[in-house]
Amino acid sequence: MKQLSLLGALLLTACVTINIYFPAAAAEKAADEIIKDIQDITPEKTEPKPKAGLSDWQLVAYHLLEQSLDALVSPARAAEADLTIDSPDIRQLRAVMESRFTALQPNYAAGYIGIQADGLLVARNVTNIPLKDRNQVTKLVAAENADRQKLYQAIAAANGHPEWAGQIKSTFASRWASNAQPGWWYQTANGIWKQR
Repeated sequence: MKQLSLLGALLLTACVTINIYFPAAAAEKAADEIIKDIQDITPEKTEPKPKAGLSDWQLVAYHLLEQSLDALVSPARAAEADLTIDSPDIRQLRAVMESRFTALQPNYAAGYIGIQADGLLVARNVTNIPLKDRNQVTKLVAAENADRQKLYQAIAAANGHPEWAGQIKSTFASRWASNAQPGWWYQTANGIWKQR
């Protein structure tokens, strides 16, 4: 009887311990999708084409193999961790950030703003910004940084894990720098400023 109750207690504790891990790869993919959408970057899609000169039966075999591989890969893709990036809050923040990007882009290009190591924006060399534009640049940077923070929290909330906000911010920080366009300034993890 004592062994049975001990076994029951072990089973009960085993059922209570559930570890939910942060889906880092899915977060990187989601960050890239959002950033490219905000910056209106459309990735080029290339489709594999069968080699020229294949006979009809070889083309049929090629298509059958392709369909077979698709059938095998689909269940594996379904098992991958996913990160929800679609909610009313996320859609609204993305739309606002996308519309703001047209005002940010010339400031990136001029070197007036840069992407810090934490993924937030900063006005660089404020003295180089024309006096008439300084206030606008400061407001743009503050608004963008506030919306980036809200976006990370909204993604964490949409996935039912508000505690992931910090990890989402870290993921986005590296992806903002990776998706910087030529001529933009970004800060490395060790604090050095570089130009893409």
